[in-house]
Amino acid sequence: MSNTADDPFALFATWFAQARETEVNDSNAMALATTSADGQPSVRMVLLKGHDERGFVWYTNMESRKAGELLETGKAAILFHWKSLRRQFRAEGPVGRVDDAEADAYFATRSRDSQLGAWASDQSRPLDSRATFEARFAAMQAKFDGGDVPRPPHWSGFRLTPQRIEFWEDGAHRLHHRRVFARTETGWHEGLLYP
Repeated sequence: MSNTADDPFALFATWFAQARETEVNDSNAMALATTSADGQPSVRMVLLKGHDERGFVWYTNMESRKAGELLETGKAAILFHWKSLRRQFRAEGPVGRVDDAEADAYFATRSRDSQLGAWASDQSRPLDSRATFEARFAAMQAKFDGGDVPRPPHWSGFRLTPQRIEFWEDGAHRLHHRRVFARTETGWHEGLLYP
């Protein structure tokens, strides 16, 4: 492996910085896997908006399907696939909501249209026509015309606190390199996995 750091968060930061330089689009795009209370899996792409030693953060409408499943089970898994680097990164563990101050701070960095879209969208619910959504968006433009757009009460973020992390690098002839970290009471236990 190109980086032998024994801190998985430091290693992720290195890989993520490299991906930011080489991936043409959305180097922060990650697959987010959730399950319903009855075990039905679901996966979709979301954008990583923060990471540190506490975990990995993304934002969403709290009334969406993914938020419902995250709140219901309290667990998730994420996957980054950086094709240009021939690398993958996986993490799994418990999730929890970010605090209001953190959500407010991130929401303030979004473009105005993205902020208005958060108010206009009933994410994941049936939509009778695109015109209905566009009319709702126009109504939000009028409502907040000339003023700041506050964070909607139904919009916030989640943080995954990883219990297991895997770094995967492509190898010739499918002889890949897989490095795994598992959280223990005393820190991280590191090991390797067969390709």
